[in-house]
Amino acid sequence: MIRRVRMLAPLAIATLAACASAPTHFYTLLPQSSPAHSAGPADYRIDVLPVRIPAQDDQPQLVVRESDDRVALLEGERWVAPLGDQIRAAVSDRLSRDLGVVDVHGLPESGPRRVYRVKLDVRRFESVPGRYAREDIVWSVHQADAEHAALTCASSLTEPVGSGYAALVLGHQQALAVLSGRIAGALRAVAAGRAVPCP
Repeated sequence: MIRRVRMLAPLAIATLAACASAPTHFYTLLPQSSPAHSAGPADYRIDVLPVRIPAQDDQPQLVVRESDDRVALLEGERWVAPLGDQIRAAVSDRLSRDLGVVDVHGLPESGPRRVYRVKLDVRRFESVPGRYAREDIVWSVHQADAEHAALTCASSLTEPVGSGYAALVLGHQQALAVLSGRIAGALRAVAAGRAVPCP
């Protein structure tokens, strides 16, 4: 009995070592910090609201499409935080830097400055390794004390990606950067009282 346990012990250790040799990788949609644009600070603030995500994509693992009717959840490739929180943070960060504004989401109201709310509804968040990252997002901009949205638009963004999961995440970062640029342009126009079509 003891001899048998001793013989099995190296096999058990080898099995555990094999499991430990496959680390989990964590990804973020928040890009590395970069300098703010040279435009002066805006005379308003923003409130980027929590983001709505399709249930099939709202997973801690990366969800990748394998075919028309099949997806895979990658256990070893995970988001560092909930996907909706990451999209909100990425858009908030880009708008804050591009417009020179403060995102006051979750903070008590203070001061006379106008607050514009930005709402994002993600309809599709598709990842195809080695091919593309796609995001279909309906978004709106409206002043906090206004009854109706000043602008509601739909953006479909597709970025080609190289091989590897890091490239796939970078593609989604780039798509969100394009989206944030469109929202920033809309905010400038709405805050200036100009009519603006959806970009």
